Amino acid sequence: MGASNVNASSQASSTPAKAKRYLWLCGAVVPLSPFLGWALVESVGPGLFWAFGVLLMAIVIPLVDLLTGPDLSNPTDEESAALENDAFYRWCTYLFLPAQYAGLVTACYLWVTAPMGWPERLALAATVGVVAGIGINAAHELGHKRTQHERWFAKIALAQSAYGHFYVEHNHGHHLRVATPEDAASARMGETFWQFLPRSVIGGVRSAWQHESRRLTRKGQRVWSPRNNVLNAWAMTVVLFGGLIAVFGWAVAPWLAFQAVFAVAMLEAANYLEHYGLLRERRKNGRYEKCSPRHSWNSDHLCSNLFLYHLQRHSDHHANPLRRYQTLRTRPEAPQLPAGYAVMMWLCLVPSLWRKVMDPRLLAHYDYDISRVNIHPPKRDELLAKYPLPDVPSAADPAAERPAAPAV
Repeated sequence: MGASNVNASSQASSTPAKAKRYLWLCGAVVPLSPFLGWALVESVGPGLFWAFGVLLMAIVIPLVDLLTGPDLSNPTDEESAALENDAFYRWCTYLFLPAQYAGLVTACYLWVTAPMGWPERLALAATVGVVAGIGINAAHELGHKRTQHERWFAKIALAQSAYGHFYVEHNHGHHLRVATPEDAASARMGETFWQFLPRSVIGGVRSAWQHESRRLTRKGQRVWSPRNNVLNAWAMTVVLFGGLIAVFGWAVAPWLAFQAVFAVAMLEAANYLEHYGLLRERRKNGRYEKCSPRHSWNSDHLCSNLFLYHLQRHSDHHANPLRRYQTLRTRPEAPQLPAGYAVMMWLCLVPSLWRKVMDPRLLAHYDYDISRVNIHPPKRDELLAKYPLPDVPSAADPAAERPAAPAV
């Protein structure tokens, strides 16, 4: 395993689970963003503060991550059992939902009544989009649980982003096919975010619909029915948007559409970076090896993990998908991102910068053996020529070394 997996940070901190208990309430700051932005505009003045949600994600969280560094603490088995059974952590995610929709209703009111210009309305829509994007993350946490009410909460959280099929596809598609060429939500080396985006969106809808079609057909039930979890999740969006338009008028419709697109782009940016170029080995029987922490990019940056319910400990999540967020662990064998999602999601928007930062880390993870990488097919010949397979050091030349991995 390459040296990129080393959490080599002398500044790394260790924050025990008990010390982090109330820090998880930081997640509530995100759905309160429309209110906080409104308060800042009223008290300070500049309309820029309507974009409070974007400023939080693009500036505040990355700066705090930089100051606090990675958190390498893991709960013990005994602590994990207690944490799993502590209802406080569940309520941290449950309370996201009423705050999320209070912010959406408030934004609709402001779009039609507040003295804002188009740039300010757009800024508020971006803030609402950030809330909806993090709402998808809350839905991700809730949708993995076995309790029926948490699964319904997941669908409710997804209604704002009009991405209800994610509830089906993520669990029954992505988690089965992750880090393989067959997975639409696993980015390939050489594939830009802008190429990945339509492939993941279209592939996700197709995967969700196929799963529900097969499930209902096996049960002898109609595919086009309320029992279809894709259709009933989408119906929630229709009811939500229809109700808001009925109350506030058609003037809010374009902003509802914009914030949903913004939220989906945030989700897909996270999808893009979580498994970029990583590949599970195919066995002789044609099946892929079991997903392990080596097949997801990990980040232990404290602040962004608090705001994202430990989504960045993605390696342990895929290895243990039912494990609740507060008990997820950092894994030494997992490849490490150089920064938290709040930085990496912006970085992936610029393909040249992304390749410069991530391609060397990806190759280092696989000991510079590009044959083990999930490569974007149109770029295969180019990448194989650019990164030829390394010579295996012979016994006669024990000092032969491969290039050093980049620092993390």
